[in-house]
Amino acid sequence: MIRLNLSNSPEWLTLLPGLRIKVAPLTTALMVAARVDPALAARPETATTEEMALAMAKAVARLAVLDWEGVGDEQGEPLALSSSGIDALLEVWPVFEAFQSQYVARGLMLDAEKNVFAPSPTGASAGATATARPVADPALTVRQN
Repeated sequence: MIRLNLSNSPEWLTLLPGLRIKVAPLTTALMVAARVDPALAARPETATTEEMALAMAKAVARLAVLDWEGVGDEQGEPLALSSSGIDALLEVWPVFEAFQSQYVARGLMLDAEKNVFAPSPTGASAGATATARPVADPALTVRQN
């Protein structure tokens, strides 16, 4: 069963003590827009999985993050939200991990929830196993009058 959250309201996520971000709902439109981000297309063919994951997280965050609290410059003065600031924030490993687990992974878990049936031998369920014992003798056909 898929559990839907029909709320389209932004929500605050606490990534680290004292660091919060306000994010838009994780929608299909947001993920599709992130996938066509020019920064992803600019990645070389030789980019590692880790490099692509970081680039995708930054693309999602640039679209999803609407506000933040607890982000400051080198002097401790609050920084205004910006794309370059979001990119720099996600370069901090614990922030990246928290963003991935609290925001992006929810979408992936929903994707995994939708496929709860065993695979079929003719296609989508190739992994299903039989649970009934084979029949010793086939059943007789019913006479037709």
